[in-house]
Amino acid sequence: MECGNRGLDGLRMLTLAGLLGLAGACHGQGVDSTLGSGDIHRGRLVGTTIGGGAIIAGTLIGLDQAWYGQYGREPFHFFDDGSEWQGLDKVGHGFATYTVGRWGHGLLRWCGVPQRTALWAGGTLGLVYLSAVEYMDGHSAGWGFSAWDMAANVVGTGTFIGQELGWQEQRIKLKYSAHLTPFALDRPDLLGEGLSERILKDYNGSTYWVSANLRSFGWKALPMWLNVAAGYGAEGMVQAEPASGQVRQYFLSADVDLERIPVRNKTLRTVLLVLNCVKVPLPALEFRSDGRLLAHGLYF
Repeated sequence: MECGNRGLDGLRMLTLAGLLGLAGACHGQGVDSTLGSGDIHRGRLVGTTIGGGAIIAGTLIGLDQAWYGQYGREPFHFFDDGSEWQGLDKVGHGFATYTVGRWGHGLLRWCGVPQRTALWAGGTLGLVYLSAVEYMDGHSAGWGFSAWDMAANVVGTGTFIGQELGWQEQRIKLKYSAHLTPFALDRPDLLGEGLSERILKDYNGSTYWVSANLRSFGWKALPMWLNVAAGYGAEGMVQAEPASGQVRQYFLSADVDLERIPVRNKTLRTVLLVLNCVKVPLPALEFRSDGRLLAHGLYF
């Protein structure tokens, strides 16, 4: 069960990376100012719809045949994984749907789709995709439909859409960072062997961040790109279920909102957008559930 779930999470993230790359490359170009308020760039819309649809359909079919095919099929059923991985897998679901939704919205705006339509059609892209995968989970003998996963998916999507409706901007961004840990050496079958597998599978090195832009909340004297970030992680996990030695980690750090750095070059804007889902390595304070307080000169 553990190997299956962690391996599937890696495949999901690779698929989402494809969606992010497609959306990020286009969204970084910005909304086309040559289009009128009601104009749609049909060529862009057709191309991105076909491209995005092909990625989603292709990966769902691939997952069904290459991954779910290894297990038997069962009638739809639920699986309670709420206690696994200290909740980091759930936070990861929220991060994924938030990020894909944010870029999906930007992609449709780049095509000239009106704001309201782009918000609901593009902003729910990650939720739609991961809901389809969760449905497939529900028919797999290896595991089942996780209500916890779905709740996290909804929270991630709601975080993006709610800010657009309330503030017309993303004052708070969800971000991610990761580093290699020695725990993968103890369970390479579960936590990965090579560099890419360990980054995808080893939750011990994963940290998810809530990064808030201070200036957008009224701190006008501060640089427009300066954020404050709170992070969550855990370590000591060589199995999914809670066990002795597992420690939760809470972080406080500064961050940089790369999209608020004023640049004119479209290619550079694209690069900054794609990188902005990753927390910039900076000094951080770490508060641990075992009572320890650590200071990191540079944390990633």
